[in-house]
Amino acid sequence: MNNRRTFIRNMSLLTAGGLLAGNTRFARAENHTDVTNFAALKDLGLQIYSLQNELYNDIPKRMKDLKDMGYINLELSGYNEGKIGQVDQMEFKKMADDAGLKIVSSHTNPVFKGLSGMEQFFPHYTKELLPQAKEYWKATAADHAKIGCRFLIQPMMPVIDSHDDAALVCEFLNEAGKICKEAGIIFGYHNHDLEFKRVVKPEDANKNPMPWMPQGDQIMDLFIAGTDPSWVTFELDVYWTVRGGNDPLDYLKNHPKRFTLIHIKDTAVLGQSGLLNFENIFQQMYANSVQYYFVELEKMPDGRTQFEGIKDCADYLQKVAFVR
Repeated sequence: MNNRRTFIRNMSLLTAGGLLAGNTRFARAENHTDVTNFAALKDLGLQIYSLQNELYNDIPKRMKDLKDMGYINLELSGYNEGKIGQVDQMEFKKMADDAGLKIVSSHTNPVFKGLSGMEQFFPHYTKELLPQAKEYWKATAADHAKIGCRFLIQPMMPVIDSHDDAALVCEFLNEAGKICKEAGIIFGYHNHDLEFKRVVKPEDANKNPMPWMPQGDQIMDLFIAGTDPSWVTFELDVYWTVRGGNDPLDYLKNHPKRFTLIHIKDTAVLGQSGLLNFENIFQQMYANSVQYYFVELEKMPDGRTQFEGIKDCADYLQKVAFVR
């Protein structure tokens, strides 16, 4: 899954620069007050994808380091048939417990037999694949229930070129949500920027009276409309939402009950790019009663380690007054 995410990241960054250069509506960062003497550490969440392979050098020590930084909640990455990375999930949980960390959420995508090449990374869902998806989520939900994981999140979008494709993906997501709910787990979907691509119904093609206006429906909006809130929640990645040309505040305000998890992310270390207004995002999160957010950090661009980067992210969140 990490290779797939890296592919999407690289592809998206090549196409996003021009888009963001002229849009400052949500990219303008405001000044904020630093709290230099905070009395207690805040409860921070971390998506362990941020650590790359550095986590596995010495997991018990690395876990304790995370706790010392102020991280409390973990979101997993790298699940595969009862393992996290190459580590048995129960052993992984014990190391997290020993460090005082709580596994809250996990990212994983359904695996389909018979697909090869790029289809493994970007499958095109068909009705014939639905039984495989259901079996995958049954086994995966059962494994995550054993470690007390509360959320299972699908973090990648399959190929979607039409409204029919989007409707079928929503059917898959709803079925996954039903299965996870039976196991006592909340199922959700995490966006990158591809979800903000637009698809146009054939009957509406070439009917746009104002050709300078965007035509068609954004896939993310189709996902929200086409999934049942009792089965499917969403994890909003604020960085990729901006990269997709949208304001994360709009989604949080317009759908306050659908986004129960948030990815707090920047181009690298939080707060250094000025790309996102984290103060406004956190204020809206609290207004929506969002309980869990997770820091995510792509590969550090300056040669420093991932742990140095997520330490800087933790320091930023611990010091700013708008995070409580």
